[in-house]
Amino acid sequence: MQALPGLLVLLVGLVRRPHGLKGELSVEPMTDFPGRFVPGGAVEWQQGSDARRLVVRASRPHGTRVLLSFEGVEDIDAARILCGGELSVEEEDAAPMAEGFYYSHQIEGWLCEMPSGDVAGTVLRLERTAAGALMAIRTPSGREALVPFVSPIVVSIDEPGRRVVIDPPEGLLEI
Repeated sequence: MQALPGLLVLLVGLVRRPHGLKGELSVEPMTDFPGRFVPGGAVEWQQGSDARRLVVRASRPHGTRVLLSFEGVEDIDAARILCGGELSVEEEDAAPMAEGFYYSHQIEGWLCEMPSGDVAGTVLRLERTAAGALMAIRTPSGREALVPFVSPIVVSIDEPGRRVVIDPPEGLLEI
């Protein structure tokens, strides 16, 4: 989706395949808030240069995925056209985060320091894994390192100073 300048677009789902014959789609949620897919809710669909706004008609859980029906998508042929596309929302429509939780885009580019004040690197992104959240940082030597994004490794987050203080176990980082 081509966002207007200054607007941040957040990926919330990947359309995988049709489910049944009546236009329902299997969607892999790319959000910690799969409840966002509620009837009447809107998302932006994009695949390559094709984009369109979709309104959720119905939603139901299906294993690790969610089955969605959209207004105007009435059969399997219309559903197939959407397969492989991404579902996104604008940042202003993002679910509010609980205190102590962050979206990747919120801390990207922040300075990452050790408790001593030594620079550990720059935050590249947050990643979700089966083992939990990881923070990818670019170390001063230029390599990428993954740091568990959990307390007590993450000592503090200074939002006004755009800084994350970490105390990783010995050997996790080569600074």
